[in-house]
Amino acid sequence: MLTDNFGRRFSYLRLSITDVCNFRCNYCLPDGYECDQPRDFLSLAEITRLSKAFAQLGTEKIRITGGEPALRKDLPEIINICKSTAGIKKVALTSNGFKLPEHLPQWLDAGIDAINISIDSLDPRQFHAITGHDKLQTILKGIDMALADGSTQLKVNTVLMREYSGKDIQSYLDWIKDTPITLRFIELMQTGDNQEFFDAQHVQGSRIKQNLILDGWLPVIQNKSAGPAQEFYHPDYQGKIGLIMPYSKDFCHSCNRLRVSSSGKLHLCLFGDQGLSLREQLQQDDLVPLQERIVSLLGDKKATHFLHEKLTGATKHLAMLGG
Repeated sequence: MLTDNFGRRFSYLRLSITDVCNFRCNYCLPDGYECDQPRDFLSLAEITRLSKAFAQLGTEKIRITGGEPALRKDLPEIINICKSTAGIKKVALTSNGFKLPEHLPQWLDAGIDAINISIDSLDPRQFHAITGHDKLQTILKGIDMALADGSTQLKVNTVLMREYSGKDIQSYLDWIKDTPITLRFIELMQTGDNQEFFDAQHVQGSRIKQNLILDGWLPVIQNKSAGPAQEFYHPDYQGKIGLIMPYSKDFCHSCNRLRVSSSGKLHLCLFGDQGLSLREQLQQDDLVPLQERIVSLLGDKKATHFLHEKLTGATKHLAMLGG
């Protein structure tokens, strides 16, 4: 098992397969995707080696992210590669769902275990204002398809923003009253290019947590491969609620995940100073040099992300690494 100098064990890999995104979310890519480096993304052979190497080091869960991973036409093959890797127990995907009804059958056939879809408003006009796209009804149709299929775990991510979330929270609660999904409220995070937006829009998830507890919501016990969300359930609701609060006390204490970018760089933290290249070691089938480099680099992982000190590292925007 991969373990750092603080005794944290890492069983969860977030694997970005592209940094391209076709949405223009106002908190991430308000001006749209701008190509500022060669688009030399990980190949299928490199992804195969990477998955095997991490699995042999104790990784049990891989989340495929972007950008928008569905922009890669070989996404079903990538899902299948991860799913068929010995030792990997769960393969998840985070997507904006822009063609969810079209893509879902391919993902299910490839063996996906869990899908997270981003919906930052349930109001079509507000959704368009945030993302730049009129896709809400398409996404909701795909979610209904996934729920009807029943073979994959489904979560919906929404970023908390002062301007939008106040009106939306009750509509989200009404939605999950009879909808068996986990809705996850994510605190807006400061990145290298959104400081002004962050200062104007940041909402503390702790306030929502307090209201949930007062309304009878109870904590869910998480397993070791779970992400950073604190989850809650209510006996009167079919859905659950998760809160991701990176500015909360001891958020990094339970860190269990590492990240690899679409260009083959290991990121020890979403807000680390740099990505550390694995590309040279990914060119050979002998996994030992790759594993040795991963273990060696893990020794540099810091105790915290330093967001409280407004240090955002090399992360210009979240599409770089998929959050």
